[in-house]
Amino acid sequence: MAQTEIYKLAVNTTRALAIEAVEQAKSGHPGMPLGAAPMAFELFYNHMKHSPRNPEWFNRDRHVLSAGHGSALLYSLLHLFGYDLSIEDLKKFRQAGSITPGHPEYGMTPGVEHTTGPLGQGFATAVGMAMAEEHLAAKYNRPGFPLIDHYTYIICSDGDLMEGVSSEASSLAGHLGLGKIIALYDDNGITIDGGTDLAFSEDVTMRYEAYGWQVLSVSEGDDTEAIGAALEKAKANLDQPTLIRVRTVIGKYSPVAGDSKSHGAPLGVEAVKSTLHEMGFNSGRKPFDVMPEVAEYLREKQVDLAQYEQDWLKLRQNWQEEYPELASELEDCLSGKLPDDLFTDEFFSLKDAAATRVHSGKTLNYINQKLPNLFGGSADLAGSNNSNLEGSGEFQKGYREGKNIHFGVREFAMGSIANGIVLHGGLRGYAATFFIFTDYMKMALRLSALMNIPVLYILTHDSIGLGEDGPTHEPIEQLAAFRALPNFNLFRPADGVETAAGYRLWLESQKPTALILTRQKLSYVQGVPDGALRGAYVLKDCPDFDVIIIASGSEVEIALQAHDLLAAEGIGSRVVSMPCQNLFDEQDQSYQDEVLPPSCRKRVSVEAAATFGWHKYIGLDGTAVGLDRFGGSGTSADLFELFGITPKAVAEAAKGLLE
Repeated sequence: MAQTEIYKLAVNTTRALAIEAVEQAKSGHPGMPLGAAPMAFELFYNHMKHSPRNPEWFNRDRHVLSAGHGSALLYSLLHLFGYDLSIEDLKKFRQAGSITPGHPEYGMTPGVEHTTGPLGQGFATAVGMAMAEEHLAAKYNRPGFPLIDHYTYIICSDGDLMEGVSSEASSLAGHLGLGKIIALYDDNGITIDGGTDLAFSEDVTMRYEAYGWQVLSVSEGDDTEAIGAALEKAKANLDQPTLIRVRTVIGKYSPVAGDSKSHGAPLGVEAVKSTLHEMGFNSGRKPFDVMPEVAEYLREKQVDLAQYEQDWLKLRQNWQEEYPELASELEDCLSGKLPDDLFTDEFFSLKDAAATRVHSGKTLNYINQKLPNLFGGSADLAGSNNSNLEGSGEFQKGYREGKNIHFGVREFAMGSIANGIVLHGGLRGYAATFFIFTDYMKMALRLSALMNIPVLYILTHDSIGLGEDGPTHEPIEQLAAFRALPNFNLFRPADGVETAAGYRLWLESQKPTALILTRQKLSYVQGVPDGALRGAYVLKDCPDFDVIIIASGSEVEIALQAHDLLAAEGIGSRVVSMPCQNLFDEQDQSYQDEVLPPSCRKRVSVEAAATFGWHKYIGLDGTAVGLDRFGGSGTSADLFELFGITPKAVAEAAKGLLE
């Protein structure tokens, strides 16, 4: 059998396994795998540097299936190319407890680089991976030693390009000239509701050329020779990202080829048989069979692929011998090792009156002096967020060493790109904006939590305390929304010491962490780092207290003043600072009971935000002082007075419980 024939048989085997997995599950998306298998197989076989035996090899080319609904295609490829994914795993597609879920999930399936499915996010995350590659290459490559040198490939759909996040990311990628991004666009003209002409009639080529991309076109999705030529041309252009439009037929070879019916439902037993026949498989083939010649063909390819890693390991050894200090630094970055002298008294020394955004900026820059691998920025608000790394340069087309990223007014893309930076490895990525604008980037934060990756979100202007900009900019419900997000540290510090504790939490945790910071100046409340890192602790006490006041962030100062007002009337109170609810919930019951004794049911919470969620801590007998309405425009002091979030109001709420 000639190589061209065995190659075609391998492509069709990829298709067969995908539609059989969907049929077995009675659920899934067969249309995209049938149409896009040739370009995906061509990428994996002839162009992508990857190591199936070691999916974590650092210098591998990254690949992101942004069209995550085509997961059966990716799983079939991973199995055929020798990743640790068996036929039995394919048979368990979309079943509870399997490693082949309905959409690809990072950390679950070997070879899956990113959790995809919410369209557009994979595309934007890939931009972050490419930025990380460019930055690390500029830092660590030396003449004759291209240690970090790989591409980021995307397989995307019409739906990906309709979502706004891909537009944001594509615009930034073009501006930055990220020439190592190559997107294969599965241009099949079909969406769930029907043809793309229902809602998507723009000229994609002109749009991407306007972004600064190179756009190439392949008119026939089965023409792998043309696809290969386009990929080689794309790889040769290091000045521009490339979009390769591949005109495909959704559901190719099936009875519903070219029809939206093939998008999101199994073909049916008889239709699968018909499709397999059209691809040249005889009736004697059993479901999930891989013909011996195809298996052997791909085993031989695995040997070739392994050589990429072996050659790189030799290069790395020579580079280490030539540049031992660089090698040691990179090794620490890749392992996540922290300097022994990082968390000293100096780290927790910010005890002046200042906005926590100011404390955050100072702490971030202190960390930057100790760690070489901070990489991030803000969505056009670096000055307000205090998120700029001083003296570290701007990441731009002509200066890849820069550590400060200007995302522009692109919050959703920023969140996804930060995910990509962290997923790439070697860097500690962060993103900064006003807290209210997390509504634009919520899906990216959700994916960072789902993937369990430690992205830092610096979120300032956290309440009505921002003042005159008014209710459009004042977050009310956001705290409650993010506290409901699993696997996510939401940390709202009360002073500089607690702010530093929040940074320590991020640096030592594998979870994403959001620091929720004030615009307005706060007093030093004598925060305690160890207590803050347990989520909540007793900040001020008295021998015999009758009521507990619980607060976070800027309202801790108000709680302390209420404590003093009550004391003047002979009423004892305990003040608990609770910067991170989920951390407190993770503590053992004895600690929780020590801080919030069950015997004291008279409790007041105070926070300049929605009261939703606080009854978990104050109980049915407690009172929540907060803001269950939108804010207003005025000075910070006037707004807190207007909405009744004052020491006097808190004290009155406490006394009301004691009547």
